This record gives sequence, C-alpha cells and structure tokens, in this order.
Amino acid sequence: MASEETLKLVEDNAETVLEEIGIEFRDDPDAVALFRTAGAAVDGERIRFPKGMCREIIRASAPQEYVQHARNPSRSVRIGGKHTVLAPAYGPPFVQDLDNGRRYATLEDFQNFTKLTYQSQALHHSGGTLCEPVDIPVNKRHLDMVYSHLRFSDKPFMGSVTAPERAQDTVDMAKLVFGERFVDENCVITSLINANSPMTYDATMLGAARVYASNNQATVISPFILAGAMSPVTVMGTCTQILAEAMAGIPFYPADTPGCTGCIRNFQQRSVHAVRRTDFRDSGTFLGSLYLCRAVTPTGSALQKRWRPLRFQTGRCAGGLRVGKYASSRYDGRCELHAPHNGMAGGRAVYGLREIYP
Repeated sequence: MASEETLKLVEDNAETVLEEIGIEFRDDPDAVALFRTAGAAVDGERIRFPKGMCREIIRASAPQEYVQHARNPSRSVRIGGKHTVLAPAYGPPFVQDLDNGRRYATLEDFQNFTKLTYQSQALHHSGGTLCEPVDIPVNKRHLDMVYSHLRFSDKPFMGSVTAPERAQDTVDMAKLVFGERFVDENCVITSLINANSPMTYDATMLGAARVYASNNQATVISPFILAGAMSPVTVMGTCTQILAEAMAGIPFYPADTPGCTGCIRNFQQRSVHAVRRTDFRDSGTFLGSLYLCRAVTPTGSALQKRWRPLRFQTGRCAGGLRVGKYASSRYDGRCELHAPHNGMAGGRAVYGLREIYP
C-alpha cells in the first residue's frame, strides 16, 4: 500500500505537470474553449491547468460510484465504493484454440466469447471488444459487436468509441432495447476513452466522450502508457504522467461544474490507467513485469482513495507456467481473481481475465 507521503508526492508532481507542461486537446476547438471558460491557460491546443483546478472539478462533478443497468435487471452492477466488478479481456486482435491455433479473430469468435461471458458465474460484466472481428468491415463492425452483446448476453456491456458516430450508434441501439426514456435517465453503457499518450487527447476520443456525455452514459478515462517510450523510464515519473493525464481527462465536459458554462449534464466518469514497460531490446511491449505492480499502487491509490472508482486489468506474469502462480498466489480479499497490487490500490472494475504469458 502506498504511503500518504508517496501519494502526496505523486499528486503534487502531477499538478505541477498540468500547470507547467499542460495537456494537448487536439483538433477539438470546443474542448479548448470549454477549458478556457473554466479558467485554464490556453496556448493553441495546449491547455495548462492552475494547481487545484482539475481536482476541484472532479470532486464537484464525477460520482464516487454509479449503477450500470443490464438488460436483465438482476445483473445490473454497482461500480465504485466497495463493490468489485469482474469483466473479460478488452481488445485482443488474435484468438487461439486447439483446432486452429493462433489466428485473427472473427465475428463468430466474438459471439462465442460473448456467450461464454454470459454463461460464466465469475464475470459480472460482458465487457466490450472481447476480440477484434477482422472479417467485418470497420465501418460496420461496431454494429455487429454491440448487437452481439445485446443479443447473446443480458449483462452490462461497453460501447464503441472508434468514432463519434459509432458512439451514437451504440446509444441508439441501447435505446431500442432499454427504451429512450430509461437511457436518458440511467446509465446503461460504460465506454473506454483513451488518452493518446504522451499528454494528448485527440478529436476521435473527445468526440466519442462528448456523445456519451450528452446521453448520460459513463466513460472510463484511460491513459495508456508504454513506460520508457511514452513516459519517463522511472516508476515515479510514469506514475506522475498517468495521474496528470487522468486528472486532465476526467473533467472534460463534466456535469454542472462551477464556472464552466455549456457543460453536458450527468457525465458519469471513472478513471483508469494502463501501463506497460517497453522492452528496449526489440522496442516491444513487455506485459508481465513488476514495473506494472510498482506503478499501479501509488497512482491507483491516489485516484481511488482521493476521487473516483478505478478500473484495472488483471495481473500477469511473463515467466513460464511454473512461476506463473506467483502472479496470483496472494491477493487482497476485496479483489479476487487478479494480482494483489490491484486490490491494494483499490481496483473496483477489473478487466482482462486471460492466460499467463510464456
């Protein structure tokens, strides 16, 4: 567990980064105008936030917990507080089975994973991009994926974010199932909005976030960092950047923020961070290292303890199967089925139940 001294150091460093370096909100003049009105310093597309500004916006607007409603009301989940929600992996382009080995995923694979998730008693949530069905054209792929979640599972699900119009398609499909009034008044979709690390949010993600905000739906604000390539190589430097990017992204179009006119109502948000270490031998991503564990604890504790619910991925071990047991042999009692650092840092939405990497 990170000490209070460590948490304060990470928070202070993150606020210094936001004030002196700032975050770029690319190709979205409305976002720039929004933050200028709220009191941030604007230099082109780069926004610099006075110390304390992001913190106060988050505290004033983003809820500490919320309910995501499922098609089956008995499967609705409460995210935040002391509640833990388990969900499947997000975004793998490949699948593997005994008959065909490792290969690109198809829509049939996606539908099979959706059915397996629905049948699993260990998973509370249907997830989002369970795999990438590359046999379907990109311009309509999201329609088949959302339809599969709605047809083959009655658990909560995640929406499309690859373009603002695809986010709107997700909302429109949800309204057909839940009813327009129910969607207007309740959260039925939680979606993943990634920062374009380092220190950038682009128009695609901001546009999708705006669509979900205007329709009263939740988003996960997620820095995605390859440490050493997209952030400092040191753990504390990476922790600082993670927190800075999250603190700048969460206030984007929050509800009823003082001094921030034209904001969209009831934007329910929660924060997440994903960090990987870069392997400098081949510039690849190294998933199963202790770097992740060391980075998760201070940033996760700062985000969850101080402010809002936290999404984590499961623990991984880059060793062979013989040593894989050490990745999950101990855990905090609140967060079963994933590595101990996630539980100790306060992870509440846990994604990515998958294999040990050899």
